[in-house]
Formats: sequence, structure tokens, C-alpha cells
Amino acid sequence: MLVRVSLGLVVLFLSISYAAFEATARIHYDRIKTGNPNSNSNISSLAGIEFPDHMSFNAVSSSTSTNGCSCLNDDDDGSKKIVKLHLNQRQIDSKTEPKSSVLDSTMRDSIRIQALHTRVIEKKNQNAISRLNKQSSLKPAIEKAAAPESYTDGFSGQLVATLESGVSLGSGEYFIDVFIGTPPKHFSLILDTGSDLNWIQCVPCYDCFEQTSPYYDPNESSSYRNISCQDPRCNLVSPPDPPLPCKTENQTCPYYYWYGDSSNTTGDFAVETFTVNLTSNGNSEFKPIENVMFGCGHWNRGLFHGAAGLLGLGRGPLSFASQLQSLYGHSFSYCLVDRNSDTNVSSKLILGEDKALLNHPNLNFTSLLTGKENSVDTFYYVQIKSILVGGDILPIPEETWRLSTDGTGGTIVDSGTTLSYFADPTYKIIKEAFVNKTKGYPLLKDFPILNPCYNVSGIENVELPDFGIEFLDGAVWNFPVENYFIWLEDDVVCLAILGTPRSALSIIGNYQQQNFHILYDTKKSRLGYAPMKCADV
Repeated sequence: MLVRVSLGLVVLFLSISYAAFEATARIHYDRIKTGNPNSNSNISSLAGIEFPDHMSFNAVSSSTSTNGCSCLNDDDDGSKKIVKLHLNQRQIDSKTEPKSSVLDSTMRDSIRIQALHTRVIEKKNQNAISRLNKQSSLKPAIEKAAAPESYTDGFSGQLVATLESGVSLGSGEYFIDVFIGTPPKHFSLILDTGSDLNWIQCVPCYDCFEQTSPYYDPNESSSYRNISCQDPRCNLVSPPDPPLPCKTENQTCPYYYWYGDSSNTTGDFAVETFTVNLTSNGNSEFKPIENVMFGCGHWNRGLFHGAAGLLGLGRGPLSFASQLQSLYGHSFSYCLVDRNSDTNVSSKLILGEDKALLNHPNLNFTSLLTGKENSVDTFYYVQIKSILVGGDILPIPEETWRLSTDGTGGTIVDSGTTLSYFADPTYKIIKEAFVNKTKGYPLLKDFPILNPCYNVSGIENVELPDFGIEFLDGAVWNFPVENYFIWLEDDVVCLAILGTPRSALSIIGNYQQQNFHILYDTKKSRLGYAPMKCADV
């Protein structure tokens, strides 16, 4: 049964002047590169970078660890807990035009895909010299993923978080509520499996986007500690380009991240206490997690839709999931309710083993692709073998799906991209298959972006072709029709799949993941997915 859905996205491009935005960002970048003391009379030197004079920029606590990483310890009994976090859904604006909201969503996705493409190119450039100096024998090992019962790690609790759909804020992303600092204060962050760095807008905010809550102030937290520029952990973040020398041992570690098309964050790399809701044996309690590495951003610009920052769940060492592995193990999962659900229903993020999910009779696994020299360490790659539309395998050559030696191509599963995108010519083949197999409904040609769209006026039960993905290890992911068709108006439905705009990277977005419990198991390098009514998780 096709469900009426609306992404409810707001056109932020109308309220933000990107010309002014890029000029402002470039001014900050030029100050960083040139170290011009005349650019601001209130600036003092730090690690070769000039920042405004402020506590967080010119001192670092003597208690800051100088180890290679910030280690989080297990409980005294040696067992790992499980963390479950909730994602609430906000009320969508009833005045939002469905057609416009889909257009806005694809514009936002386009910017994100450009950012992902940029990171692929950066990874390629980083490895250029090493490829010339050695013959890489690394190849993707595609084997059938381990069965659920083979998972033997024993956890006694879980971390569970509530996730909130960003439709009311003009976003197709999901938001997570976190408590940061001592005493803990509430902030809403974007959940992103395509990023590693956790960061939040910080006082003083010299160039920041609007958010729905007050900015985080490190002066008001007794647990905030800067990381020194001489600390080995400083090597985990991206420095300004070109990197500048660290002059004194008490200088803080600056980070500088660009996400593509001017979205960026710049500030201090630090550690802080994050308070989470620990669920164990049906009981919940708030538990402080100390020394979580994060970015305290003083210059932040881009389409972050009212959030206070970003919580990274990528595969790299800086992500929230990676930093908490010693406590909750090497797996996390989430279950996203559909956007047509009641606003009181929440999605969930679970850090740690979810036994109910592992025992689900319809849980399937496919392998996460690793071993390619130019693959981006952050991304969760899967290896597609074929696409099925209406039960038929489409004539797409298998090499189309492969991650190439130069880092292009491949397919990732991403929570931060709304729709699914397949690289041309794959997308054209998929689109043509739906057109050929969808009969009895007039084809509309005046809808922007999405194609095909159909007039289903007066039809009570709309029947559309099945859609599924077959992976190289034999796993198959079949989607319900509401995960790949969008009901834009009372009588119009459109295919919610598009072509990749600027790169050969294909993406399985969060719209296609709705009402599936998705498991990321980095220890066994596998992705799990089980059809589920996520409101009941």
C-alpha cells in the first residue's frame, strides 16, 4: 500500500546568500593562511593561525592526555553496555508544497553529494605517492556475511537515542538529542554516517549559522579540555591548508573541515563529557562519557538546518561510534520511522548489540567493502551485483558497480542523504525499467527533478513494480513501494530515485531505509537490514 509522504523541506537557498557566504568564508580562510595580524586588532597567534583572543584558543589544561587516543574504559565487571538513543519526529508545516519540498531535498542532496565527491578526490590525492612507490595487492574480499547466530560478543546493556526527523527544519536528515558538558546541557545534532568528526557551534561564535538553541559555551563546563597542537590526537583532524607549525606546547589544536559548496566548520579540537541514556535490563539511567573528542566550532557555515552541530557515525576513529567501541562494542544500529508517522513516534539509534534485532527472522547481512586503497575510510561501502525491477534483473554490467582503483565509483549506505542516487548510465536504465513496467497510469512530464511521475487520480489501490538490490555475496534487499515512490499530491506519485550529479558514487539514502532496522557491524565488516515497524523498536 503506497503511503502519502512529504519531505517538508524549506528552501534555505532563498534566505542565505551564497555569494556573501563564500566571501565571508574566504576572508577567514585568507586570515588563516596569511597570518596577517592587521586583519583583526584583537587576534593573537596560535599554532601559526590567528584567532580572536579567547580562553579556548590560548590555553590547554595540564590534565589533557597525550596518548594517541582518548580511551573509554569498560565497566568494572568488564562487560559492555548498549546505548539506545531516540529520534523524535517534528510536526511538518501543513503549508509546505510537496512539489517544492522534494525539489529542495534534491538540492540539498546535490550539495552533499558534491561534498562526498570532494572527499573521494582528496583521498585519491593523499594516496597518489604511495601508489607510485608500491604495488598494492589489496582487493575487496566479498564473502558471505556471517549469520546472526555467529555473533558471540556478550553485552549487558545498550545506549539508545531518540532520532528526530528534520522535515520541519527544512532537512531530509535526522537529528539526535545529546547532553554535553558539566553540568550537561541539551543540544540537537545532525546524525551522519558519512562523517567522522563530532562538532558543535561554540561561544564565541564569530561566524555561525542560526540554531534553535543557545550556543555551547566552554566557559560554563568544568569538563571541557582543549587538546594541544602537540598532542598526537591533533593528527586525527584536518588542519588548515597548508598546515602551519605548532609554536608552543600550550597552543590548542585547530581543526578546519570543509564539507563542499562552502559548508564548513573551524575551531578548537577538544575533549568533553557527553551524557547518554544507558539502558540495561529494561532500566535506564543517565551515564556521563568522559573525554569524547569533538570540535568546538567558532566559524561554521552551511545548510545545517537549525542543528547545533553534527554527530559523526562514520568508520573513522573520530566518530562517536568509534570512540565508544570500548564501552559498547563494534556495532550500532538505527531504525527510522517513515516521515508520515505521528510526530509522537520516534526513531532509534542503538550503540551496542541489540539481541532482538539479531534474533529477527528476516535479518539479512551483506558484506561491507574494505581493502581498496582509495576508498574513503569514513564511508560504509557495499558491493551491488544487480538491480531488480518488477522481478527482472536489469541489464547493468557488474563492473559498473565496482569501486575503481582511483577511488571513484562504488556504493555507500548513508544516513545524511535523503533519496537514493545511482550513477549514470545505471540510473537511466532503472528509470526506463520503471517506465516500461508501469502500465495504466498517465505519465506526467511537468514535474521538476523526479522522473517518472504518474497521475493516479481516482485509483484506490495503486500497483507499482517491485524494486530490489542484489549484492555480490548473494544477499538481496527488497524495498516496500513507499520507500522508492513518493506521493507528492493527492493524485501524483513519483519515483524517489535519481542519478548521481557529479560523481560515479552511488548512494542508498535514508528515505529508502525507512522502516528497516539497519545494523553496522564493523568488527565483522557487515551491514544488516531487517524490515520492521520502527515505531515499535
